[in-house]
Formats: sequence, structure tokens, C-alpha cells
Amino acid sequence: MVVTPSRSPSEASQGLRERYPHVNVIVLDDDVNTFQHVVDVLVRHLPGMQPDRAWGLAHRIDGEGSAVVWSGPLEQGELYHQLLASEGLTMAPLGRG
Repeated sequence: MVVTPSRSPSEASQGLRERYPHVNVIVLDDDVNTFQHVVDVLVRHLPGMQPDRAWGLAHRIDGEGSAVVWSGPLEQGELYHQLLASEGLTMAPLGRG
């Protein structure tokens, strides 16, 4: 008979408390997209994105070379990353947030 050690309740609950992976969706500067296109895409695809915030992000992308435009759970981040890329925005690989 083989006996396997059981985990204590605190060890078992620690596994349940692991955080779901979060990611940052990052748009990179390029010489192709206009400010207006970046703003339109961000407002169209990112929940709660307002034009004023999108303009600020577009200026940050232009001035700093990139900007985190959304942070959150991995699966949603993958969707937003794909949607923004399909609209022609230059995307960084998803980064852990």
C-alpha cells in the first residue's frame, strides 16, 4: 500500500489564492498610424476609454515610444492586443503586469 502525504488545509488554500495572470497591453510608436487613428482604435476597442484619455495616450506613444493602454487579466488582454493589432497599431508583446 502506497500512502501519499496529504496537504494541510492552508497549503491547499494557497494554491487557490494564486492570482490570475495580469498583462499590460502596450502600443508602440510607428511612422504609419496617425494620432486620430490611434485614438479611434483605442476608443472603439478598449472598455471605458474616453477620447481625452486616448489622445493623452497617443501623445505618450509618440513622445516616449510606447504606452500601456490597458492592464488586466490575461485572456482579456489577449483579445484587446489582437483587436488593436488587427486595426494596424504596432504592438509590443504582451507583458506581465
